[in-house]
Amino acid sequence: MKRRSFIKAGIAALAGLKKGEYIYLGVGGALGAAAVGGALMVPSPARKVKNDYRQAKSVKSVCLNCSSVCGIEGFVIDNRVVKIRGNPLDPNMGSHMTCAKGQSGPTINDYPERLVYPLRRAGARGEGLWQRISWEEACDEIAGRIQQSIDAGHPERVVLHAGRSRINTEIKRFLGAIGSPVQLNHRSLCSSSKRGANYVSLGDTDWESIDAERCRYFLNFGSNFYEAHQGGLHLVKRVIKARFDHGATLVTLDVRLSNTAGRSDEWFAPFPGTEGAVALAMAHVIMREGEFDREFVTHFVNLSVDEITDFLRDYTPEWAEAESGLAAADMERVALAFARERPAAVAFTNRGTGSHYNGMNAERAVVMLNALVGSVGRPGGYCYGMEEKLRAERYPQPEPVPPEPTVRTDLEDPPEWPLANRWQKMKVGQIVYEYIRQGRATVDVYLSYTLGSPMNWPEGRTTTVDVLKDESLIPFHVCSDVVYSEMAHYADLILPDATYLERWGLETRSSPELRHFVTLRQPMVTPPGEARSYADVLFDIGRRLGPDQARYFEFGDHEAFVRHQCRHIPAGEEADGFEWMKRHGAFVDDVPKNYEAHRRPLSEAALADAHIDDESGQIYQRDAQGGAQVIGLMIDDHGTPRAVRGFGTPSRRFEIHSPAITKVARGQGIHHDGLPGYLPVPAHVDLPEDRFILTSFKWNVHTQGRTANQKYLTEIVHDNPMWINPRTAKRLGIVTGDRVELTTYRPRSSDRGDRAWRDTGQPVGSQQVHVVVTEGIHPRVVAISNSLGYVVSGRAAMARQGPREREAALGYKGYAPAPERDDLRDHLWWDKRLGGRGNGINVNALQPINPEPLIGNQAWFDTVCSLRRV
Repeated sequence: MKRRSFIKAGIAALAGLKKGEYIYLGVGGALGAAAVGGALMVPSPARKVKNDYRQAKSVKSVCLNCSSVCGIEGFVIDNRVVKIRGNPLDPNMGSHMTCAKGQSGPTINDYPERLVYPLRRAGARGEGLWQRISWEEACDEIAGRIQQSIDAGHPERVVLHAGRSRINTEIKRFLGAIGSPVQLNHRSLCSSSKRGANYVSLGDTDWESIDAERCRYFLNFGSNFYEAHQGGLHLVKRVIKARFDHGATLVTLDVRLSNTAGRSDEWFAPFPGTEGAVALAMAHVIMREGEFDREFVTHFVNLSVDEITDFLRDYTPEWAEAESGLAAADMERVALAFARERPAAVAFTNRGTGSHYNGMNAERAVVMLNALVGSVGRPGGYCYGMEEKLRAERYPQPEPVPPEPTVRTDLEDPPEWPLANRWQKMKVGQIVYEYIRQGRATVDVYLSYTLGSPMNWPEGRTTTVDVLKDESLIPFHVCSDVVYSEMAHYADLILPDATYLERWGLETRSSPELRHFVTLRQPMVTPPGEARSYADVLFDIGRRLGPDQARYFEFGDHEAFVRHQCRHIPAGEEADGFEWMKRHGAFVDDVPKNYEAHRRPLSEAALADAHIDDESGQIYQRDAQGGAQVIGLMIDDHGTPRAVRGFGTPSRRFEIHSPAITKVARGQGIHHDGLPGYLPVPAHVDLPEDRFILTSFKWNVHTQGRTANQKYLTEIVHDNPMWINPRTAKRLGIVTGDRVELTTYRPRSSDRGDRAWRDTGQPVGSQQVHVVVTEGIHPRVVAISNSLGYVVSGRAAMARQGPREREAALGYKGYAPAPERDDLRDHLWWDKRLGGRGNGINVNALQPINPEPLIGNQAWFDTVCSLRRV
């Protein structure tokens, strides 16, 4: 069919798209300027004035509108979720409370532009012309492509790239059956520095579990937990309780007056990237004044008191004042106040500290403060040991389980960042598309799931899109999504996904209650049309592969998989653990809180063949290869020698000095002494007066590319003006409401050996944005929130009011009439054509790809920019 004939037919007939018929979902053209995969979707039901909750069915499940994955209870009437509240049996929640994003969950099921049928690309990639196909056709084609890679001896050319999927076990099984190790994630865009710092220091966890209710002093480096911290809702309720019950102090360091900073007892705005300098200066004061926990340092830290003091000698408050701009007297005062509340004192971080070129060292410096004051693992302190993993021995998979793939590739294990996969599969997601373009990896099949890299990646609108469009680089791209997205726009097949309220899954998270727990995600309603859970799709594809692969999927569907995982959960009065979980939604271990795991005694069995080094106190055990492994420590417990577990590090001590970092850095031509010292951000040294530093942030109603189509959240925040300090604005002649042209530049870096990443200082891109002048921002910093600025999405995200067949490109011939009440047709008041502010800008598109050395965390907050009043 010619394109012109197709468009004419699509507008004229909205009565029913059949398999094999075509639909145009592209940007612009006769179907409107908005580009939305609105075809093949379900109408929103008419809004009811009042629901009769006496008729509602209660279903326990787990939210996934952000990374906190809170336990929830949904109320269902006529296969529609009409209300969400918290599940108090989830220990992190502990109540019926939930946030605005949790409350918005039911609207996801009822997207007016929701995809409900599989689609195959019919035009050029990115043109927006699609043909409806059956699931049989889709799965057969995907399985055939994958089988070709397997038969050619290159299973690693099958790549699965997922965002926040929460089905990691299922995805790993699928790729294991194929033999591909290439399971990519977005960890380096988020928390690699923080997780790496915890692994280096503690060796036990990937995220701390602060015992907040008992804490007396919170020293917060760059976390906006009142809005956006992982588990922020769980943390904030406990911080509020601590402040109310016993007057706990909250001090926040952040370049921006976030909601957390605004609710703190004190707020300090250091120069960006100097948080590590501030932490080191505070550590200097604590050691100098003797306000440290000598017993903890002596037994459990891998440096002596004298060695720590010597390391910190030059990191004085006066030195840190010159680096950070904070007053030396304030740093001294805060450090001593923090230390004198030990051990009920916590120093913690988030992206504000870790997303810099020096982020991992800064994170380690902050974590070190907890060791110095002995708060690690103590009541009210920096607790740990509640890893967010579904361990196979406790939550078994159906047999047989595929083996781990043995092949490696640069794509999933890049040699330039050797720490990325050393402790955990953190990957380095922002370099994926550039590596594909460079030929560092060959891709046959690219499967994307819950991923919006054109929207969320640095250089997403350039590097990412260029590679996704190039069929010589990515010959076959299959995207699973709920709505037509920027990722789906560049796919070859689109698979309509079930929402998190329509599928199964088993969840666990680090817990502020310091006990292991697990929660069950179960469908509250059935998916509309032919939408399917992605796990079920993967299992279906797996059964279509050769017998060597298909045998791993004979157990059945995703429900059967999760049922098997629940087999060891105590059933109580239910038939089995799965039925118990369906009814209650959460299971919590009935054990004491996980305090001081490092002091747990070693068993007699572990000590039977062990050797104790009298000088170091380390307890060794020979391994099968004849080597020696440290399994614990001998400590003096008030005159009584005790053999204890220690930490999970190679030395079994809290490692301020890390030999592992020194070793891998040397291999990259980088000098690193293994200590959490301070290295200025190279791009910020001698910053010209006409250059500034761009930072981004999250609102409490948005989660990256996940929430903008939820009308009631986007109604709250749909625009993202740039924050600028009054002194800076005055110097530039800018007032609130002005528009400026923002231009960003690639970083100039140092100390990266001969493998510098695009070290040019050249412009990345420009964007016009209006400004808000506020005292709530550092004078050398400008700030723009992320999660907005879509060019391919639904009407709410695109800020285009009107009929879906015009504004949401719903010119397809196959679905029910438009709903009687469609808020996106008549009540989308932020549409610019109606005098609204529009849908903002995509700040990530202006960010350069900038991985931190060694571990690869994206240095989001180092970006240098210039401003020009328009």
